[in-house]
Amino acid sequence: MKRLLAVFLFTASCAHAQPQVWVNAGFLSWHIDRDRGFREDNWGLGGEVLFAPEHGATAGTFLNSEHQRSRYIGYQWRPAHWRPANLDLRGGVAFSLVDGYPGTRNGEVFFAPVPFLALEGRRIGANFLVLPNRRASAVAVQLKLRIW
Repeated sequence: MKRLLAVFLFTASCAHAQPQVWVNAGFLSWHIDRDRGFREDNWGLGGEVLFAPEHGATAGTFLNSEHQRSRYIGYQWRPAHWRPANLDLRGGVAFSLVDGYPGTRNGEVFFAPVPFLALEGRRIGANFLVLPNRRASAVAVQLKLRIW
């Protein structure tokens, strides 16, 4: 997983003269099934490197809804674009590899395509995600800060 992250960051730094780098502190989620005892404050540390407005890499770690540590790494495809009130609103899919969920592949790595909307200002933003899952569907928000 660390090698894959290094490849993503290297590719991102070479692909575009002005990449954007965002950091986040995990997710806040709301699960559809309210009776399962899922954790909804999924704190952690993550980042995105946007090497073009429509393309980026993402990686991080967080305490997941099943109260375990998860790690993720992925590619963001953000083809839809709107510009309301001088904010960038991008829609797309994050194609990610995720681990750490005991109820999904016994905690092993699995592929997760995650639809999302990214709302970005000059320095602050938020990702709004839809997490479809047979066991634990949820919606989530990820607040983020641009550091470069």
